[in-house]
Amino acid sequence: MINNKKISKFAISIIKDLNKNNFEGYLVGGCVRDLLCGLEPKDFDIATNATPEQVRKIFKASRIIGKRFKLVHVFNRSELIEVATFRSGQDLTNNGHLIKDQSGKIIRDNIWGNLDEDTYRRDFTVNALYYSPISKKIIGHKNGMGDIHKKSIVSIGDPKKRFSEDPVRSLRAIRFSNKLEFKIDKKIKEAIYEKGALLAGISNARLFDEFCKIFLSGMAEKNFNKLTSFGLNKYLVTTDPQKNEFTKKLLSEALRNTDKRLKNNLSVTPGFLIAALLWPELIEQSLSKNEINLRKFFRSMDKVLRRQHKITAIPRKFHSYIKDIWVLQLKLHSRINKQPYKTFKHPRFRAAYDFLLIREKAANEKKYLGKWWTDFQINDDNIKRSLINNLKEKNLEESMKTFGFSQELI
Repeated sequence: MINNKKISKFAISIIKDLNKNNFEGYLVGGCVRDLLCGLEPKDFDIATNATPEQVRKIFKASRIIGKRFKLVHVFNRSELIEVATFRSGQDLTNNGHLIKDQSGKIIRDNIWGNLDEDTYRRDFTVNALYYSPISKKIIGHKNGMGDIHKKSIVSIGDPKKRFSEDPVRSLRAIRFSNKLEFKIDKKIKEAIYEKGALLAGISNARLFDEFCKIFLSGMAEKNFNKLTSFGLNKYLVTTDPQKNEFTKKLLSEALRNTDKRLKNNLSVTPGFLIAALLWPELIEQSLSKNEINLRKFFRSMDKVLRRQHKITAIPRKFHSYIKDIWVLQLKLHSRINKQPYKTFKHPRFRAAYDFLLIREKAANEKKYLGKWWTDFQINDDNIKRSLINNLKEKNLEESMKTFGFSQELI
């Protein structure tokens, strides 16, 4: 049923080495699920009855990571495989290996168990399947295979309790549903509505990781729409899509553009998407009598980023990238003398130009400015000069007065 040729050779070699040392070893979770659904896995995770310390002794090129969930990363020159020990989820000895807060959220879970116990601590039945590439057998949760055939996301145990233990499971249910084109079980839907607010207590670093998985996997628009339908979008993006029609369209266009780039094997970065998604927030903070106030604009950039950072961490390396895209939206409107050449040479020009096209599309503009910059990029110096000289003085004055931001574009 599963073709071993589609599995990482390095992952198979790790399982063989575990078996040689008298330990169990299985591919587990998403990679097994995706292989059964005809998808190509991005990662190959392994589960074993060897403790992290025992795994570390077997593989020299490895390191133990994590406190909440202790794992081992085994690596070679080109791959990194995550190896997790079977967990029980029951701290019978009460020695502090399983710690929960008052809401029931798991803070630490390092109680080792066997495969059956590990099966029941996983989130959904479709993720509780284990595959041995050596014996070519699939084992695990009794309903796992059935729910894959039914195309249904079903919780292992009471989803309200499970989502209290880890609120991120609500985001995972939505992501898996769209990725696999599976329906979400009714009980999970009820749990999302009831326990979704617990996402406010999740660390911003972990939610940034979820942000990237949800919006940089090729299904950004679809995921955002479903998140919005459950009222969970506010835990990943500060911008309210219902604020006005332009904001709604801009967010949709930005997410759709990300999906198209991934489909066409083009690069994507969370920095660009964050810049696009937060643009309406920045403009709202910068307006004075329906015009952009430059002083407010520059003062508001850090404020808008800090607000987003509170819910999803924004790595510092993206801060200047995001700000450059924002500032260039103003500079793209200034096309006097040598300014277009300076703007064109800016390292973030292409990203800013792409965002300009997204803004124009969202506003149903005639794409005058976008077309001008398209022509400027593709033509020789003589035509570049004529493009600058042909700009009407009246249009320049209006552009400099409002920086070209029509009421629709902002």
